Amino acid sequence: MSQWADGHRKLSPEASAEPGQWYTTRAEYLRGIMDAVSDPNVKSVVCITSAQVGKTESILNCIGFHIAQDPAPILVVQPTLSMAQSFSKDRLAPMLRDTPALKGKVRDPRSRDSGNTTLHKVFPGGHITVAGANSAAGLASRPVRIVLCDEVDRYPPSAGTEGDPVKLAAKRAQTFWNSKLVMLSTPTVKGVSRIEAAFEGSDKRRYFVPCPDCDEHQALRWKQVRWEEDQPQTAGYVCEHCGTVWDDNQRLRAIRRGEWRAEEPFRGSAGFHLSELYSSWSTLGDIAENFLEAKKLPETLKTFVNTSLGESWEDAGEGIDDIDIWSRRENYTGNTMPLGVLVLTAGVDVQDDRIEIEVTGWGIDEECWSVEHIVLTGDPSTPTLWNDLDSALRRRYRREDGREHRIAASCVDTGGHYTQAAYDFCRPRYGQRVYAIKGMAGMGRPVWPKRPSKNNSGRLPLFLVGVDAAKDVVFGRLKVGQPGPGFCHFPAHYDDEYFHQLAAERVITRYRKGIPFREYIRVRKRNEALDLRVYSYAAFVSLNADLHRIAERDQAALVGDVGNDVATPRSASSRRRPKQQNWVNGWR
Repeated sequence: MSQWADGHRKLSPEASAEPGQWYTTRAEYLRGIMDAVSDPNVKSVVCITSAQVGKTESILNCIGFHIAQDPAPILVVQPTLSMAQSFSKDRLAPMLRDTPALKGKVRDPRSRDSGNTTLHKVFPGGHITVAGANSAAGLASRPVRIVLCDEVDRYPPSAGTEGDPVKLAAKRAQTFWNSKLVMLSTPTVKGVSRIEAAFEGSDKRRYFVPCPDCDEHQALRWKQVRWEEDQPQTAGYVCEHCGTVWDDNQRLRAIRRGEWRAEEPFRGSAGFHLSELYSSWSTLGDIAENFLEAKKLPETLKTFVNTSLGESWEDAGEGIDDIDIWSRRENYTGNTMPLGVLVLTAGVDVQDDRIEIEVTGWGIDEECWSVEHIVLTGDPSTPTLWNDLDSALRRRYRREDGREHRIAASCVDTGGHYTQAAYDFCRPRYGQRVYAIKGMAGMGRPVWPKRPSKNNSGRLPLFLVGVDAAKDVVFGRLKVGQPGPGFCHFPAHYDDEYFHQLAAERVITRYRKGIPFREYIRVRKRNEALDLRVYSYAAFVSLNADLHRIAERDQAALVGDVGNDVATPRSASSRRRPKQQNWVNGWR
């Protein structure tokens, strides 16, 4: 395959920063991966990688090779149907257009009955089907010989009700004696990562490169990257044998002379691990700079470990210690908020005999302060309690310097026994950023959806909050031990029960039809404090606030709330769209 790519593959200008002829020597480590796909002794190829190492181009080379050299029915699986369509339009179509060896193989999509659609393309001796892992019909429609599964850790646990998408896709190739399964992905969480599990069942190859000085071979490891304090652009790679420091040019030359070495016996599955340290398109200084920025918060550090190091993230613990969090309490109240508070949000939980609220303050790098925990007792079926909630959400909070803040956004849970009453409360306050929400468990759901749902009895915008993702963030932040980015502060007047409720859940790994998934379970009866923090964090995410810009405006403001527009939301009717300046209305 690598020989075919070097001789025929052309990179398209809209899909590559380096358009023109493909050269495997530009990323020499890809040679072993591509040639394993065309090796008749290899039944499956598993690549656990970082971003920016060229794995998508390897998939395209595989497709091009089988169209031109070894025709076969091919199935390409992307995490979702929309991503499958994007892959076909943005990556596959340009390659078919610009690579001369492939021209004319796939019919013109503009011709009638061409056999060429976005998700299905026919060529002599075979065809390409591009499917989403969330579509059981796309995975089970046709027999195929080559199965290419991209970003498998982003696949849903099940394709509809049919089961594991990878197994469904692999079944399509069972009738072919020379079938091939290729799985590629950046990993996610240890214990539930599909690509990590597949890699562990392979021969586990790592790319060893020779030191420019002592010529000893070694796999590149993050711990060997060193730089001067606060100067990440001085980063170099330290040879683990002789201590020589390599710059980027020496690193790239070493990579061109590297070789794949297996850690386990070969049993039909070839596994490859790659980190961004091997990338020809990243410098050590840039990687080090990204690390220093990412390590501020647990969730961004997780992203770095997954997408730069190509390693799964292992949680420091399955929950939090409520006693340890309780010991952090500080002397401040809602009337003397610390100076670091820039934005206020609120989470609202509706119970059968009360409504609970937590007001949270957010500062630079998402350092946060619990400002007030309010319990309004009463009957949620009566207007009185909801009027009390309205008054609580309109309250102003004073900071130590005298500046006042109002709650910028609130999330009201509608999932209890008083759903309609919550709808009626939120509907007229939508323009004030009082949002009706419903918590949705499950891996892969974002904390805040791109758009609300209106498929509810109230016909109002309802936001489906990804509570598992939010709890991952909350628990990660609660484990931050020093004030600064992501640290959570609590006032001295919070009682023991609040902290027991905050630590009321643990995350465990369970199996459904053989597929591992993470699930939060209660270990204490009451968990309202955790729910409130999750809802308040979701409200903060909804703002998409630029805290550094708000801090700059805060410093520049001499009187009142000038410039603090995120902290003092306006109603929807007061936010006017600016007039367009064109020749039609320019004379007015």
